[in-house]
Amino acid sequence: MTNTPTAVSAPGAVAARLSTLDRFLPVWIGVAMVAGLLLGRIVPGLGSTLSAVAVDGISLPIAIGLLVMMYPVLAKVRYDQLDEVTADRKLMVSSLVLNWIIGPAVMFTLAWLLLADLPEYRTGLIIVGLARCIAMVIIWNDLACGDREAAAVLVALNSLFQVAMFAVLGWFYLSVLPGWLGLPQTGIDVSPWQIAKSVLIFLGIPLLAGYLSRRLGERAKGRHWYESRFLPRIGPWALYGLLFTIVILFALQGHQIISRPWDVVRIAVPLLAYFAIMWAGGYAVGLLLRLGYARTTTLAFTAAGNNFELAIAVAIATYGISSGQALAGVVGPLIEVPVLIGLVYVSLALRTRLFRTEPRSRSPI
Repeated sequence: MTNTPTAVSAPGAVAARLSTLDRFLPVWIGVAMVAGLLLGRIVPGLGSTLSAVAVDGISLPIAIGLLVMMYPVLAKVRYDQLDEVTADRKLMVSSLVLNWIIGPAVMFTLAWLLLADLPEYRTGLIIVGLARCIAMVIIWNDLACGDREAAAVLVALNSLFQVAMFAVLGWFYLSVLPGWLGLPQTGIDVSPWQIAKSVLIFLGIPLLAGYLSRRLGERAKGRHWYESRFLPRIGPWALYGLLFTIVILFALQGHQIISRPWDVVRIAVPLLAYFAIMWAGGYAVGLLLRLGYARTTTLAFTAAGNNFELAIAVAIATYGISSGQALAGVVGPLIEVPVLIGLVYVSLALRTRLFRTEPRSRSPI
């Protein structure tokens, strides 16, 4: 995705500069969803085959899709500019507050308000709220022309907090806080090592690959070649990986979605509210702190996204693959993908109304 650092352009001009892949991304996502549902219905035993080999509790094809999706974006990060991001204390502190104080509290509240009669789904959503995003948020941020370097730093920060705080917050929101409020309590069985494995696989591998690509590519050919020749070639693979992941997700869960549509709707309602509240809250904080368009966008998307890989893995390991908690975890990304891609376009429209200048020039996605 390309943009110029000149005056603010109209939304039509923004759309005109997008590649065909970017411009029709909602269409491709819709096609991927339908393709996945059809595959799951017409190919007997496909779900079992796709789930036969797993990486840290996640189907191997999904794991591959996630790694392919994240590598090109992380290869675009200018790692020599990360010090500037870490020096922005307003951004760092606000991200931590949104992700680790407000986010879990919002999901806990919505789950109890809207799913009080469905304890398994309620627990599953609370687990989703505790798993802060370390994967797809990089795609949403890049599509919306957010700050790549800031996204890399915030994702890494969330990863560290995830290892340290996920089990603690799970105990607090599933057992301690409900007890204080006189509500039914439950438990969660997850080790710090299980969380660390998820972080190392789904963030560590593509992060290392992206860092080495830039370091070695610039050393061999220079920054101009790397950003003008190499990045445009690998850029589209981020969206190819995203679409592939969506196809596999819907193929794996198509039967449950079709056979339990009302349950999916009940789970989807608090998720829709959650994504909207967290994204709007992140955007409002960015505006209040005058972070500028790029970092405001990054703050909003890192606050709204969730680590569905970890949430699904924990739900399956603790409650079983056919449990309501696992279904709630699966519905998470199925709702998150179309909602956040919609918010990408909302963000691009808002920059022409709320910000005087566009983000700095970048290489295409």
